[in-house]
Amino acid sequence: MGASPRRLARWRPAYSPLVLSYLIIVLSETWLTQPHPGVLGWPLTVLWTWPIFTTLTGIVGLRRTRKALRASAARWSGRASPTSDGLLVVVVPTIGRHDTHPALERSIHSYVTWLPPCFPRLRIDVLVDEGSEGHERIAALAAHSDMVRLVTVPAGYRTPNGTRFKARAAHYAHELRIREGEARDDVWVLHMDDDTGVGPDTALAMARFITEQDEAGAAAKHLAQGILTYPREYAVNRLTWLADSARPAEDVGRFSAWTGSGTPRVGVHGELLLVRASVEATIGWDFGPRSLVEDAQFALIFSDLYEGRSAWFAGRCYGASPASVRDFFRQRERWSWGLAGLVFNPTLRLRNRLLLGYSVMSWVIGPIQNVAVVMLVALLIADPNTSPTTVLIIPLWAVNMAYVVWMYWEGLRVNAGVSEDGRRRWWEPVAVVALIPLFGLMEGLPGLRGFMKFARRTENRFLVIAKPS
Repeated sequence: MGASPRRLARWRPAYSPLVLSYLIIVLSETWLTQPHPGVLGWPLTVLWTWPIFTTLTGIVGLRRTRKALRASAARWSGRASPTSDGLLVVVVPTIGRHDTHPALERSIHSYVTWLPPCFPRLRIDVLVDEGSEGHERIAALAAHSDMVRLVTVPAGYRTPNGTRFKARAAHYAHELRIREGEARDDVWVLHMDDDTGVGPDTALAMARFITEQDEAGAAAKHLAQGILTYPREYAVNRLTWLADSARPAEDVGRFSAWTGSGTPRVGVHGELLLVRASVEATIGWDFGPRSLVEDAQFALIFSDLYEGRSAWFAGRCYGASPASVRDFFRQRERWSWGLAGLVFNPTLRLRNRLLLGYSVMSWVIGPIQNVAVVMLVALLIADPNTSPTTVLIIPLWAVNMAYVVWMYWEGLRVNAGVSEDGRRRWWEPVAVVALIPLFGLMEGLPGLRGFMKFARRTENRFLVIAKPS
């Protein structure tokens, strides 16, 4: 990770792309709207208005992120960088394939390099299944540092609920920490993916957060998450890198709004997830054999048990976008498949499932909301009139569309900012906005496919995509 910590500290998410996009869209839509709607009037009135709650939540998160950054800067102004006295355990599950090893090596190097100054008591647990093809290479990698421990999950290990895949390994590590007496308030667990590293800003932000919780007493938080970013130099496919601009923007917007306000009802990521060990011990990861998105399920259970006890922090983690469009589709399909399962999981509280259901529905109907698809349908039915049933809907359409533009614009700014040169190439902002219809299909089609696999009760599979190094 080559970004300057000083440059990262100056960053604030900008309002201007959102405001400018909104003005352009609302004026152009008002000018193009016809007095009477056509055949598509009612369907588009519903479809293009549907995401308004997500949009408004994202805007609230944008405001909250700016406020949190200002408050943190003021709180720590003039104070030395904190050092945490507690134990930090970094948990890194890996499938142990040879093609994922270079990314794992890069990630572990970042933990060993950047975390010790803020966390003198540090251990990195690398979780791998017994018999995996890369087990010997991972063991050799772990032997290079006293801070790294290889945790081999026995082939015969079974959780009480029959959990499989990544959650099975996480639950094994969770049980191991309990047996070793580490399920304590002063122990924090940092969950990371095997292709996602950290930087000095990550360590500083986490140390500040933990120090603040030590000082907060009974009001202390138990879970926190920051921003998942994608440095340009880790990308082997420029199209998927641009498409992933939406992900850091979601962390700055929607995830900041929910997790930052105390209750992560829209879920959490499986990486840069910081959880108090004593709290994780009350939840665990044993969610059953059909679990595909264990991080989201953990967040929903946490929301019920510890409402108001989560937080957002300004640190970043550094990952890699999928190496191909095919892998991009497979990744999104698995997420949609797993989230749909949570929506219909009766063991979870209904109010959480309703919110998640709204989000999943927004994802599933994405392909028929897509501007390019709508234009094609209009051409086929020989009715190009896309006016809403009333002009009063236009401001809602405009804010929805403007927020999407903001997500890709600001997300690109974040990803470029954490890259080596820290700047966007002249063509990237133009490309990322022009390609939004394509990105919408890249997100929506696998989302729909994943939902259909859930609906057909297809045997679930946890597909691990290639990890660019």
